[in-house]
Amino acid sequence: MNFRVGILTLALTLTLISCTSSIHYPMARQSQQVDTLHGVTVADPYRWLEDPDSPETRAWINAENKLTASVLSKSPYRDSIRQRLTTLWNYEKHGLPSRHGDRYFFSKNSGLQNHPILYWSDDLTKAPTPLLDPNTFSDDGTVALANWQPSHDGKWLAYGVSSGGSDWVQWKVLNVKTGKHLPDELHWTKFTSAAWTHDNLGFFYSRYNAPSSDATLEETNYFNKLYYHRLGTSQDADQLIHEAPHEKEWGFSPQVSDQGDYLIVSVWKGTDDRNQILYKKIKDSAASLTPLIPHFKAGFHFIGNEGSTFFFQTTSRAPRGRLISIDLNHPEETHWKELIPQNDDTLESATMVGSRLVLRYLHNAHNVIKLHRHNGAFVKQIQLPGIGSVFGLYGDRTSQETFFGFTGFTTPTSLFRLQVASGEATPFWSPKVQFDPKLYETRQVFYKSKDGTPIPLFISHKKGLQHTGSTPTLLYGYGGFNISIKPRFSVSSLVWMEMGGIYAVANIRGGGEFGEEWHKAGTKTHKQNVFDDFQAAARWLTQEGYTRPDRLGIQGSSNGGLLVGACLVQAPELYGAALPGVGVLDMLRFHQFTIGWAWTDDYGSVANKDEFEALLAYSPLHNITPNRAYPPTLITTADHDDRVVPAHSFKFAAAMQAAQGGSAPILIRIDTRSGHGAGTPTSKRIQKIADKWAFLVDSLDFTPLTP
Repeated sequence: MNFRVGILTLALTLTLISCTSSIHYPMARQSQQVDTLHGVTVADPYRWLEDPDSPETRAWINAENKLTASVLSKSPYRDSIRQRLTTLWNYEKHGLPSRHGDRYFFSKNSGLQNHPILYWSDDLTKAPTPLLDPNTFSDDGTVALANWQPSHDGKWLAYGVSSGGSDWVQWKVLNVKTGKHLPDELHWTKFTSAAWTHDNLGFFYSRYNAPSSDATLEETNYFNKLYYHRLGTSQDADQLIHEAPHEKEWGFSPQVSDQGDYLIVSVWKGTDDRNQILYKKIKDSAASLTPLIPHFKAGFHFIGNEGSTFFFQTTSRAPRGRLISIDLNHPEETHWKELIPQNDDTLESATMVGSRLVLRYLHNAHNVIKLHRHNGAFVKQIQLPGIGSVFGLYGDRTSQETFFGFTGFTTPTSLFRLQVASGEATPFWSPKVQFDPKLYETRQVFYKSKDGTPIPLFISHKKGLQHTGSTPTLLYGYGGFNISIKPRFSVSSLVWMEMGGIYAVANIRGGGEFGEEWHKAGTKTHKQNVFDDFQAAARWLTQEGYTRPDRLGIQGSSNGGLLVGACLVQAPELYGAALPGVGVLDMLRFHQFTIGWAWTDDYGSVANKDEFEALLAYSPLHNITPNRAYPPTLITTADHDDRVVPAHSFKFAAAMQAAQGGSAPILIRIDTRSGHGAGTPTSKRIQKIADKWAFLVDSLDFTPLTP
């Protein structure tokens, strides 16, 4: 390890201006910054790029964007790709209706609007009433509706607004019928909902302390607190419900039971799925919260109650999930009752809707829906249109219906209405996209990873595509945080397939496709499994005659950006191009910024020697080799990303450009007034995808087909 770190140090002392072919990279100053961790000295010469607002960093950002723009502007296909994206994107998109009292709430985008508009209606057969139009929040579309929650009876709406893509959300309240705002404003919230009390007097939420004014987008977020906000009062008067002053990493997610009698609080710690559960009767306003699950041993998700009997979806003694009930009068584990045991599929969600339990399972990375009675007895499985993904299925004990969306790689999202008593699912809404899905196909295969583990792989393309061994192919992956990557329609992947490409998605370890064991097999000191799985997919696609290395691109964002970055520096010979987006790329300092400390549950901590060694072994920034030929790489990030701060991408780009020993370009595209991805306006999304696809076409050296 010391030898490799020494090589890294040598790499980072190369010339300040690197030239590959005709590309001259902007100067990036190299400092003498070094850190010593567990006796290992590690260079960090681009530490200064961690300050996104310093004059030196801003000058570097401007120079890099100018370079990237000049290279991408030479693509003969970028404009036509953007036009095709715009044409296909221009279809109505309808959100799932959510019923509150006698009112339905849903969002709808007419096609190319930067943001969907929020509507309400008391009759879904009639024209809805516009409630909030985020397109009016700002001139450039960079202020977005981040969250919204109607009161139980649908008379009030609490909603959150995010500016410039930031995770910070400002909450406001309006009267649904009149559209008039109350003076209420709540600040410094992240990752919280609004849990309304049924008397409509206010709601529970959580927030952080205000960061220092000069570090709003970088300062670590600790000491989350749970509050109750009473309508018509200032935030300063909010009642503190719960805090953990000696546990800076704990967070609190509130939920009010369907009958409005209980407050249930999930206590989370980092990104770990294991949580605690606290509760109290809401009418006892002065009472403190009572621990029901007082430890972090498993995941517990409250789905409803019948009096003092609480129902939970849990991974306790069931890594793929089961349903249990707990009587508050006898909360000991020996008295828990199992309603639905674990089976071979992964239980993704469970909801109590009317007289039924509605369960969504994940079977080999695609969804199935099952209905059960409250005592756990099986009723029926819902027939779905095919192999794909399901979302939605919201409701409560008073509901007789629920809605769900269905989507696949070549199937645009359609909405269905499910009558839970009969189990009848009927089409509610279907999009009109200007393409024929019958011309495309998706199949699922399994390949073996380095250690012999079977890994699912979805492969989508035009029907009749000949496997010549040279088809341009884009391989996507994520592999982290128990997140399952399921079939999902997107205009961007459709355009890629229209151009003659194969779109492949690998369900690698670290995700949640096969439960908690699959997740844990890709975390901490086992994280290399994730990269081995992805590299094995690349080799399999080549060996099976789908493509060849110089025609294979890889893509991933956030934790997927880490995936692409790590695979890029470990085995650059496998790929013809790489697109690491908003990636976690400095694995020795990710915990120093905003919510990054929470990721140690998946990545491990540099404080622990064995985990530090694992982190250093795969950290993309620290495994760049000097004078090695890397494939064409387009790094993407945003200057307002306060989840994965842009310093990760800045430092990685500077180091890659200095080390590049081949002629391929290493570029970075830095969005301004944008964040991690949520709330990004449509116009920016289309432009970014057009740039990435044009870069791939040029890098993989093929002529795209036209529709």
